[in-house]
Amino acid sequence: MESNKELVQSLIDSGVLKSKDIIKAFLDIDRIDFVLPKYKDIAYRDIALPIGYDQTVSQPYTVAFMLELLNLKEGHKVLDIGSGSGWSTALLSSIVGREGYVYGVELLQELVDMGRENISKYNLENAEISKATDKLGIPGEVFDRILVSASAKKFPKELLDQLKENGVMVIPIQESIYKVIKKKEEVIREEYYGFSFVELKTI
Repeated sequence: MESNKELVQSLIDSGVLKSKDIIKAFLDIDRIDFVLPKYKDIAYRDIALPIGYDQTVSQPYTVAFMLELLNLKEGHKVLDIGSGSGWSTALLSSIVGREGYVYGVELLQELVDMGRENISKYNLENAEISKATDKLGIPGEVFDRILVSASAKKFPKELLDQLKENGVMVIPIQESIYKVIKKKEEVIREEYYGFSFVELKTI
């Protein structure tokens, strides 16, 4: 694939990309703007690509799969943990629109700087990327949606406290992606097995 349009069409054809607003985000936010210069010739391949510091920009299929699971709506307040090169933050920003807001957090200052530079290529007034603290997420805040782009060894209960009632979190745990729905009396978890991510770390 040699263009962003071809990449998006392949994701639609595969059945992973379905929602109109997510398709529009993938078309509007070009993956080539979020990969290192030496990988620009393969930016549209459906593979994860290194962004330095033992981190990657995730495979487009996986990103599409996770965004579809999130069931995002315009106006949502979203936490993006492990924002990396900023691609997921930019996609989320496009989907939730001007009434929504996306808070990206990243552990490494070098990747915070990279992500900020990359999202600045777009007119995204509803997104920011900050350096993560020694606490997971942004304690004290609550979000409609939480996206985690690195694999936890076990379910991080502290993130559940940052999710609103009826909120949705999509998080990799070991080799699976989980969709977590926080209800008043229970937490519903759906497991989708067979994915690989870098490890979720804190300071």
